[in-house]
Amino acid sequence: MLYDVNRLPLDRLILPCTRATEALARLDERIFRSSFGRGFLERQDFLDAASSLWIDGELVHIEDLVLHDAHMDIRAPTHEMAIASRILRARRQISSNEPKWALSPAGLSRLRGEEAPTLPVTGQPGALPTRDEALTEDDADMALSDELSTIDRLLARSTATLEAVTKDESRSTSKTENNIIRDPDWNEDERLGEWQTVLKSSAGLPAVLRAVIALDAWYKLDVLQRSPWLGRQLAAALLRQEGLTLSHLAAFNTGLKAVPRERRNASGQPERLIAFLDGIHEAASLGLKEHDRLLNAKTRMERRLVGRRSNSRLPDLIELVLARPVVSTSMIVQALGTTPQGAVGLANQLELREMTGRGRFRAWGVL
Repeated sequence: MLYDVNRLPLDRLILPCTRATEALARLDERIFRSSFGRGFLERQDFLDAASSLWIDGELVHIEDLVLHDAHMDIRAPTHEMAIASRILRARRQISSNEPKWALSPAGLSRLRGEEAPTLPVTGQPGALPTRDEALTEDDADMALSDELSTIDRLLARSTATLEAVTKDESRSTSKTENNIIRDPDWNEDERLGEWQTVLKSSAGLPAVLRAVIALDAWYKLDVLQRSPWLGRQLAAALLRQEGLTLSHLAAFNTGLKAVPRERRNASGQPERLIAFLDGIHEAASLGLKEHDRLLNAKTRMERRLVGRRSNSRLPDLIELVLARPVVSTSMIVQALGTTPQGAVGLANQLELREMTGRGRFRAWGVL
């Protein structure tokens, strides 16, 4: 077994674990009682996806990710942008499902990008009856019925043979393509099984400590060749499953950015675990600061609503800018149904920070 939980230096881990747990609990309670919790969580998803790429040595501008998510790219998406979009989609899937879904077989299969097995079409409810079922002795002659049944069986065998040949060809083609981009000796299912064994062996420990053990084991086992980021999302999902962060999916990556790479990749297991615990504490602290900043911005912008008509679109624009790190003219038009000139006028009324300075393409963010 990769980890022996009985040999963990709990005397060194208990204090960082307590600090991280306290910060996460405070952030979760703040989000639960927040008046713009949903928008804050959407913004956190973008920040975590961009930070995850940074940890893996890639760079994605969060503004480009927001525009890509809104299908308003100003250039062709790069490979890094595709990965960031996949992380964003995975976080939304985890958040929208039950807390136990992400670590279940169905959730792991979906998050890994595997297709669900297709059910055979035979015997499905609502299927058309066969000719043998449709014909009766009163409707047709027995001899004709036997001949038609023989033809039906022959056609069924031919169809099954053709489908088998087609599936074999497609399977061999896909296998050859996978071998080009993947190591054929890399058994992801076996490594995932070892990781799940580590996860089960940590049962009974504090939720935050279990999360960092799961994260460290994911790194050391190299579970997935092309998705190293998934381990951090599964560790966050574990906290949600344990009931510590029921109101949000922890944005680990925003805090891990502040931890030096040397600490995250230290040779000793206790040092790595403490580094991850400090990263979780930093992520929760940054989340609390970001929430306070957005709350102040929301209070300031809502002062502009005094004396406005009841059908004003400014409240909708406030919700939009709180949920997105950046909003463009096209995004405002699509979300609020205004004209481009009206979108610019609404943004100017809220005194948002203009982030481009270009007349043809304008974008704003919260001060």
